[in-house]
Amino acid sequence: MGLRGTGFLLQSYLVLAAAMYFDLGEKEEKCIIEEIPEDMLVTGYFLLEPWDSKTFIHSPHLGVTVTVRDPNYEVLMSKRYGKFSKFTFTAHTAGQHYLCFQTNSTRFSVFAGEKLKLHLDVQMGEHSIDPKADRTKDDMETLENSLRHLTDQMMYIMRQQEYQREKEETFRQISEDTNSKVLWWAVVQTSILLSVGFWQMKRLKDFFIAKKLV
Repeated sequence: MGLRGTGFLLQSYLVLAAAMYFDLGEKEEKCIIEEIPEDMLVTGYFLLEPWDSKTFIHSPHLGVTVTVRDPNYEVLMSKRYGKFSKFTFTAHTAGQHYLCFQTNSTRFSVFAGEKLKLHLDVQMGEHSIDPKADRTKDDMETLENSLRHLTDQMMYIMRQQEYQREKEETFRQISEDTNSKVLWWAVVQTSILLSVGFWQMKRLKDFFIAKKLV
């Protein structure tokens, strides 16, 4: 493995240190659901390794197929990667997105039936400053990159707040509609009970008159 690959692997370990992980079997597909605002850039880092840390896998065919579906379950992207990589996509519709991962394990039959561990970290928006800015000696360029990073973070926060406000408005509207329907249903039930009561009283009065009891 070259220096570039080693550096990317080290970066993957650092990014995925506090991320989630789950097991994957042979040709098994598992999905997670992420609430993503509209026009949001999403970056995912993943690392596939044996579930047993003592097992060493050295296979160029070991990899993961990543499929992303929007809230309408339409495929946004589907691509095959190696055992450690990153993927990016932009959400064009706000709502629940489905991130699915499947191992292409048919070519490493020696590991058939063995569980693999997939480390995953999903980030929304721009979360990292350009690494070239850390190595530059130009303070103005470093400041410019930092400001651009802060601007991206502010835009991400604003989109998240706008998305949450839309969800709250939708939930409030649904609650008001439900309360209105419950109120009208209570009025209808009360009207039916009163009508039945008056009808029974009239029938009882007519019965007493017919029997000359009153």
